[in-house]
Amino acid sequence: MICTCLITTVIEMNFKKELDMLQNREGQRVPNVTLPVRVGNEWKQVTSDDLFKGKTVVVFSLPGAFTPTCSSTHLPRYNELAPTMAKLGVDTVICLSVNDSFVMNEWARDQDAENIVLLPDGNAEFTKGMGMLVDKSNLGFGQRSWRYSMLVKDGVIEKMFIEPEKEGDPFEVSDADTMLNYLDPHAKAPDQVVVLTKVGCPFCVEAKALLIENGFEPIEIPLENKIRGRVIGAISNQRTVPQIFINGQHVGGLDALKARFKIAA
Repeated sequence: MICTCLITTVIEMNFKKELDMLQNREGQRVPNVTLPVRVGNEWKQVTSDDLFKGKTVVVFSLPGAFTPTCSSTHLPRYNELAPTMAKLGVDTVICLSVNDSFVMNEWARDQDAENIVLLPDGNAEFTKGMGMLVDKSNLGFGQRSWRYSMLVKDGVIEKMFIEPEKEGDPFEVSDADTMLNYLDPHAKAPDQVVVLTKVGCPFCVEAKALLIENGFEPIEIPLENKIRGRVIGAISNQRTVPQIFINGQHVGGLDALKARFKIAA
């Protein structure tokens, strides 16, 4: 029992010591490093100047590729909001992790992360230079990045959002919506629009076209005949397609959509 308590105490002291080293580096330049990146079948040496010189860049750093929070929330939301950030003057959105280039490339494909750059910090040089390297050996991760985000202009850090110094992997302030709000408190995030359809449905085609005409970018989910009735019934308590959902609210079918846009059915 004494040994267990001592080990626990040592782990907690080391964790606190590492967190005490985390520093807000607003007003300072990003670390000057060169990172090996695998592009196709060749290695490319990417420098800090390549990434930041003369550019406005959003960076979000996370503990590891393919990990739950990073894959389900952190990266996907940045990928979704990157086009909106671009309209506000952001040249690049970078996802940084202490992983090798092969892992980051595969994660990018898995996530369909076409709007962001996944940057491998395999030797942890950038992360160490930021003072954000922490020990996650208790998870078998070794040295990894603390979770944070920052806005960098021409190589100078303007704003940092560093996750609070708690045990585990807090995710409270480095998210994409917080960054978007900093860029422009009045910026509007893209609407979440889904249309449940079936193949060969003319009303579904009309509904999708109507949404696009009104500035929405709907995601169409065609349902197979054998499951369509049960899925639509469970989700909307209806039996026909299309069924439209906007920002978590069930709009209804084509007639309801026309009514929403004040178009005669």
